[in-house]
Amino acid sequence: MIQKLRRKFILISTAALLLVLTTVIGSLVGTTYYKADQEVKAVLTTLVDHQGDIPTTATPLKGQGKMNREGIFQYRYFSVSFDQTGQIVKVNDNHISTVELEEIKALAAQYRHRRGHGHAFYDGTTYAYRRGKQGNLTTIVFLDETILMARVNQIFQSAIILGLASLALYTLLLALFSKRAIEPIIKAERRQKEFITNASHELKTPLAIISANNEMVELLNGESEWTQSNHQQITRLTQLINRLVALARLEERPAMVITKLDASAVIQTVTTNFRTLIEQDHKTLVTKISPELHIKADEGYFTELVNIFVDNAAKYCDEGGTIKVLWRPTNKGRNATLLVANSYAAGENVDYAKFFDRFYRNDTSHNQAKQAGFGIGLSMAQNLVETFKGKLNVHYKDGMIYFVVKFKLEK
Repeated sequence: MIQKLRRKFILISTAALLLVLTTVIGSLVGTTYYKADQEVKAVLTTLVDHQGDIPTTATPLKGQGKMNREGIFQYRYFSVSFDQTGQIVKVNDNHISTVELEEIKALAAQYRHRRGHGHAFYDGTTYAYRRGKQGNLTTIVFLDETILMARVNQIFQSAIILGLASLALYTLLLALFSKRAIEPIIKAERRQKEFITNASHELKTPLAIISANNEMVELLNGESEWTQSNHQQITRLTQLINRLVALARLEERPAMVITKLDASAVIQTVTTNFRTLIEQDHKTLVTKISPELHIKADEGYFTELVNIFVDNAAKYCDEGGTIKVLWRPTNKGRNATLLVANSYAAGENVDYAKFFDRFYRNDTSHNQAKQAGFGIGLSMAQNLVETFKGKLNVHYKDGMIYFVVKFKLEK
């Protein structure tokens, strides 16, 4: 139980840190990319406004502040100017060395009639372009984005490496100190279980004395409705104490003998034992159990699990209703499903998620005076299903409540 709690603590904390790191890295990369994109647009606008030439004086780039003439030499670009007839009158290739003059002219002619700005792809390189008109000349400028976008990639890679390193270090520290962090929770849970166990043992003595005194009264004065009531409540309290102790021990994950088990035989035995009791109560038991389906489980605790579901169905089935117990292979023989259902006319608007809460009783349909349940059995069943690595759910359909448990089959 402690190991499971530690794993959950580490998992939740690591997931929280991962979410924070993802948000920070995403924000950092997004901001860097936005600034690089704005810088590209500002440089292109400046060059287009000067017909593809570098300004002769320090010029403010829109949104970037002033840049001196030397600063703009860091960019690799080329430009072409056309007259009104579409003839090339000027080519500036002084700031590019990887694109030949004829290729520059061909690119300019290709993008001259396209949208005023966008991206061009040539020889594995991405160029941002912008077209503008000054007087009778139309100028189109192509700017190599490689250097600018490389900054974004470098920041992204550095952020990923730093984030992963931080995540690994954080997870390692959590693993080392998680036990200390959850120590108060562990102590509280341990005290709760010790209290249940100790209180149970302390209650057994006065219950034994009350039972003996009740029997003595019956010997002296004869049996009466009062002594019968006392006897029923003593029996009920004894069963409740035993259930609480069993539940506390179960949550401590006792040393179970997990082996390959013939679950079909166990289910068949349990339903046979309940059949007479169910039929005496004027209810119908329908079973369909596929033979020789094996799972991995502890035989004693698996028997208790099936007992809980069938007993629950028998107790809370409507008068004259039907109880179904089905055990069959599913998912192409990879899994097996245990289905226990019972007639339950008042179950249309019931919150079935609460059925597995301890001491839960749906008093609108389950009369405590008539039924002797404590609301502990299904909580134990849920715990056992988790121990056997199964999946449990409950739903309502066509006037019946269905408890469905899925297990992995063993060949």
